Amino acid sequence: MTNEEILAQYGPRESMEYDVVIVGGGPAGLSTAIRLKQLAAEKGQDINIVVLEKGSEPGAHILSGAVMDPIAISELIPDWKEKGAPLNQAVSEDEVLLLTETGATKTPAALIPNNFHNEGNYVISLGNVVRWLAAQAEALGVEIFPGFAATEVLYDEQGAVKGIATGNMGIGKDGEPTGEFQLGMELHAKYTIFAEGARGQLGRQLLAHFQLQDGKAPQSFGIGIKELWEIPADKAKPGLVVHTAGWPMDKDTFGGGFLYHMEDNKVTLGFVIGLDYKNPWLSPFEEMQRWKKHPSILKHIEGGKRLSYGARAINNGGIPSLPKTIFPGGALVGCNAGYLNASRIKGSHAAIKSGMLVADAVFDAVIAGRQRDELTAYPEAFEKSWLHQELKAASNFKPWFKKGRTVGMLMTGVEHWLLPKIGVKTPPWTLKNPAADHTFLKPAAECTKIDYPKPDGKITFDRLSSVFISNTNHGENQPAHLTLKDASVPVEINLRKFGGPESRYCPAGVYEFVDDAAGEDGKRLQINAQNCVHCKTCDIKDPTQNIVWVAPEGGGGPNYTDM
Repeated sequence: MTNEEILAQYGPRESMEYDVVIVGGGPAGLSTAIRLKQLAAEKGQDINIVVLEKGSEPGAHILSGAVMDPIAISELIPDWKEKGAPLNQAVSEDEVLLLTETGATKTPAALIPNNFHNEGNYVISLGNVVRWLAAQAEALGVEIFPGFAATEVLYDEQGAVKGIATGNMGIGKDGEPTGEFQLGMELHAKYTIFAEGARGQLGRQLLAHFQLQDGKAPQSFGIGIKELWEIPADKAKPGLVVHTAGWPMDKDTFGGGFLYHMEDNKVTLGFVIGLDYKNPWLSPFEEMQRWKKHPSILKHIEGGKRLSYGARAINNGGIPSLPKTIFPGGALVGCNAGYLNASRIKGSHAAIKSGMLVADAVFDAVIAGRQRDELTAYPEAFEKSWLHQELKAASNFKPWFKKGRTVGMLMTGVEHWLLPKIGVKTPPWTLKNPAADHTFLKPAAECTKIDYPKPDGKITFDRLSSVFISNTNHGENQPAHLTLKDASVPVEINLRKFGGPESRYCPAGVYEFVDDAAGEDGKRLQINAQNCVHCKTCDIKDPTQNIVWVAPEGGGGPNYTDM
């Protein structure tokens, strides 16, 4: 049954009214809620807020490196240390390495560009920081509904966003309601804030509906694949931050590694690859696995134990790719809008700041008795903020690397080392992302196949054992949340022309071409939706844009620990 048929038979949906509905319980959404409650308390006003989080709890779906710049959290909650925020390990040292297959060149400390300097920052688990932020929000009176996925944008008669609807529960694989069926709810608001993270489902729809990307450069993304390790005590170097460029990427593919020493003999490490890569035989997961075998990385984790695994798309288009962030009735914040500094590999401070900026605009509008108009004060405040200045200085980072590694590294040095030394805060030139990431794949016949080594089960692993330790779970009897516009496309186009890249770019083994005598060319695409870690890579990289990611039943997906 379609959603319209379900509503016709079981509707109408119950509805609840709020001043503000926030979709997404990550750093941007929670900071929006906290700032709103702080302003209300300061002014002696009351404002009712709800935060919807599709994960089983706040932080369950949060994945980031992460080194956190405390600038924004210090603005939001100045006494965060006294309140026990889990920013425990200060950065003690930065290393920037250029890797060859067997060797490494260490950048002298005096030549490390400003974007890779992390003095005053903290190595964190962003998931744990988000759990702490959720507790702060609830203490202020914010309602948080975990396990509820917002799946539909609702519009009023004037065309403004009036809220969202949550997904129906208890729909079987055949699309029919089961005995456990529950109709979704409608949450109406004066303003609805979308904080879903990069490539959010509803954010993607809003971009198209309100043409928010028109006149802007296409957004660009990378996939970040991360693991958490416990290492022998004699290898621990708390606070050491390592970034790598070079191998295993070729000179024309954007990518690099990170390795951060946390407290308690823990190391978080991972690899980021630009989703504009050209060779369809490339597997981001396999590249990350072989990167770990490099002597400069292996020495940190050998003898240790892998504890957790995850993957997530991140946006890195910079200011030229930022959409219009407001529309009648709401706004985009955090990575849903594109506020990530790719040059610093940092987005959490930007997410918090953007949440604060939109909260200021929302509060003034609600108190003035306005509703569902455009929050023009939000982008105006952004353009005057330190966040805008920081992102403007970083905008060219990814576009330079599109011209090759040598040019990218040279211009990173110019823009983030040389220009600051002569007092120039922002480069006098601006580059733009030329095209969407899915357009860059070349036909498989034009590219060299990559022969990846088999995993050893000690340092390198396969996808399925990795998904297992991400604690990913989806109810078996529900429709696949990875949908195809045209079921014939995966074999007729993707497999024939591009060698079936979805079986490689997915870091969770969701897509698999299997033998099927009745299928086109004797093959069909099998979608193992239960493996999905919600990284959104397929939604971004599919060369035909035939795959559409939609939210599964609330509470499904990964349940990351300390990630």
